[in-house]
Amino acid sequence: MNVININGAHIAYRHRKGLGCTLVFANSLGSDQSLWDDVIDALPTGYGVLTYDLRGHGLSGGLTDSIEGLAEDVSALLDALSLTDVVFCGVSIGGMIGQVLAANRPDVVRAAILCNTDSQIGTAARWQDRISAIEEKGVAGIADSIVDNWFGPDYQAQSERLALHRNMVARTPDSAYIAACHAISRADLHSAATSITVPVHCVGGSHDKSVPAQNVQELAARISGASVTILDGVGHLPSLEAPTALAELIESVAIEHEARDGMSVRETVLGKAHVARANASTTALDEAFQALITEAAWGRVWGSPGIAARERSMLTLALLAATGNFDEIPMHVRACARTGASERDMAEAFQHVAIYAGVPRANHALKLTKRVLAEDGADNCE
Repeated sequence: MNVININGAHIAYRHRKGLGCTLVFANSLGSDQSLWDDVIDALPTGYGVLTYDLRGHGLSGGLTDSIEGLAEDVSALLDALSLTDVVFCGVSIGGMIGQVLAANRPDVVRAAILCNTDSQIGTAARWQDRISAIEEKGVAGIADSIVDNWFGPDYQAQSERLALHRNMVARTPDSAYIAACHAISRADLHSAATSITVPVHCVGGSHDKSVPAQNVQELAARISGASVTILDGVGHLPSLEAPTALAELIESVAIEHEARDGMSVRETVLGKAHVARANASTTALDEAFQALITEAAWGRVWGSPGIAARERSMLTLALLAATGNFDEIPMHVRACARTGASERDMAEAFQHVAIYAGVPRANHALKLTKRVLAEDGADNCE
């Protein structure tokens, strides 16, 4: 878990780097970032992933009673992490945050998936009733009724999981829950929705009692070019009820709107200085070849989200050693500092080479690796 101070509040977040776009997830009212665990597990490991806790939720501190303020939190977090190519996915209040973020920050948001949300959710009277109930009984006192309202009938039968969700809701501080209720109650995001220019896919559930499917369809109609999927049998939280289906949808949106920049990936893995030297020495003889490897090797293979950069480094080193292409090994050993492959990872890769391709090749690869680590510093690949 990481923490950052944004506008006087400590915001808890998790960030896994990737070579392509980063998937950013925003939670619902009364939940924390664990809401997305099953979705993330169902996604390919090569994507960058960012989850965080809303103000006053999970491990985050602070309070705000406006959707715009909550959107500013994630906007500042993206800037702090220098993320400029994200696919945003938010559910319920997280989807309201997504509407504001997509409208205000098309420079960083490539596409958005807005789940079980609308430009306005409920009525002022409904939210005042919720606030009054919390003031009387506390969030813990109404956690059962909140969770009972979240899910479709099939998921409702999973009593052990429901108990976990009740615990999550009950641990939300009363003040934070009330502040978020005020934010939803006061929000009218029709103007924000109609000004969104990035691609949007809206997701709803056929059994959603909080934001009926019709509202989701109306939101999609409000946003230029938006598409919509209604998940059958699902209630308000598809990340819990249908994580595999939601992951497949997220990946399809990411793939549809991805921009595989081979040069950017090449610079990320090998370092800008190395790539600049290679480009500077390019002549008419190898110009087409350099373009080929940039597009195919870096844009298509390394740029694919199918597996993480760390695993690609291990595979690359093992294949180079196994095929006797030793000249390339030092370059990829140095790349480990940027892909996250550790010294132990490299040792494991070369163990496989020894067994499946021969001890002499593994031995020579290890010698080259030890030489690079000694020359560049042992922390190069840590």
